[in-house]
Amino acid sequence: MNSFSKIGVLFGLVLLVASCANKNSRNYQYMPNMYESVGYETYQKVDFLPDDMEAKLPAENTVARGWMPYGIENTMEGKELARVNPSPLDSLKHEANLAVGKELYTIYCAICHGDKGDGQGNLVKREKILGVPSYADVARNVTVGTTYHAIYYGLNSMGSYAGQLDTEERWKVSEYVMKLKQDLTK
Repeated sequence: MNSFSKIGVLFGLVLLVASCANKNSRNYQYMPNMYESVGYETYQKVDFLPDDMEAKLPAENTVARGWMPYGIENTMEGKELARVNPSPLDSLKHEANLAVGKELYTIYCAICHGDKGDGQGNLVKREKILGVPSYADVARNVTVGTTYHAIYYGLNSMGSYAGQLDTEERWKVSEYVMKLKQDLTK
């Protein structure tokens, strides 16, 4: 009987120790900072880095890879300068550029300006946006340069598409807009 009680007490102790163990965390960590890293916010102040910041701002006058700066300002004078700005795309690939420009125009522009450039896109037909002019309007002296300028900076209620389209794509859309304008004014 005595051996049964010893076995029962021993079994009870093993059960007690096993029930107190937490399988989600280790009971003992030799170097806890290696297991649980400290998270830092990007621009928060930290003591151990130069200038007390984790992420640094880029050096002045640097240009990000794959991005070409547009040298014309977003002013009325800049828009007039853009009017005489020609397209830098290869004229031998004009048809291919127009095909890509049409695809991009359909994705980004046709919802407001319409597939034909007549200002009758789906949002205009549903009266969600009003006042989208046609490219055929005589008062709109649209050129490739002003179209690029409007895509880059935005115009009136149209926002900038510089974040969605890279430099070459913006020029392709501008050339396609010129084709739409020629088709409308025939």
